Amino acid sequence: MPELPEVEVVRRGLAAWASGRTVASVEVRHPRAVRRHLAGAADFAARLTGERLGPARRRGKYLWLPLEGPSGQAVLAHLGMSGQLLVQPEDAQDEKHLRVRLRFDDAAGTELRFVDQRTFGGLSLHDTVPGSADALPDVISHIARDPLDPAFDEAAFHAALRRRRTTVKRALLDQSLISGVGNIYADEALWRSRLHFDRPTAGLTRPRTAELLTHIREVMNEALAAGGTSFDSLYVNVNGESGYFDRSLDAYGREDEPCRRCGTPMRRSPWMNRSSYFCPRCQRPPRV
Repeated sequence: MPELPEVEVVRRGLAAWASGRTVASVEVRHPRAVRRHLAGAADFAARLTGERLGPARRRGKYLWLPLEGPSGQAVLAHLGMSGQLLVQPEDAQDEKHLRVRLRFDDAAGTELRFVDQRTFGGLSLHDTVPGSADALPDVISHIARDPLDPAFDEAAFHAALRRRRTTVKRALLDQSLISGVGNIYADEALWRSRLHFDRPTAGLTRPRTAELLTHIREVMNEALAAGGTSFDSLYVNVNGESGYFDRSLDAYGREDEPCRRCGTPMRRSPWMNRSSYFCPRCQRPPRV
């Protein structure tokens, strides 16, 4: 599933190519793609038609486009496992898994397409939180700020870690504590921090938490510069281009390859229906 860097790359593309444009028509080609809009596909299309899209926003793995009219709503997008938001020429051939098409009332000659092979993602319209500076959709108001957000509160995050009495990787994937960090970037940041994924959070000192956050930000900014991480053709930016940060991964997917720090073969451990990759020497497991 796309994590913060991948979603931020898409947000930047939407800001450049979709924000500020007025929707002329909406075509919903698969009702599952708008299933989170409980009033249905026809209502989604009718409400969005004629609306001007505001600045593209993101919190964690969610992104949205506020509507600039009086409705006080926003188009919320979740990419799921394979969702793509593509800005395509109007005469470009339809993608095999095209689910929703937005046409605009200008002469730019491009349209916005939501393409989703597995249909786990989707688009929906939601009310925004009253008084929210970034027009936050109410359905994601429980999602914590992400570590690249200037308003992210490091002290509050550290205090929450100590209270939770959990393990560090579980905490990093808890979107109510910190958003945007998924399996790949958690493994990368933990490797850089020399922390085992099962390290209890109760024992983390404030400097250790600060160091971990520093590494999370570093790996995410490096991934952003590379356009995100693409292991297949499912994650692309709005121009259909893949990211290449997977070539720079130090931990994730490197089972049996030498640790780039000490040379010890990297290991993979089953973890919550996923996998955790780590160096058994640099990231020693906690004592039982």
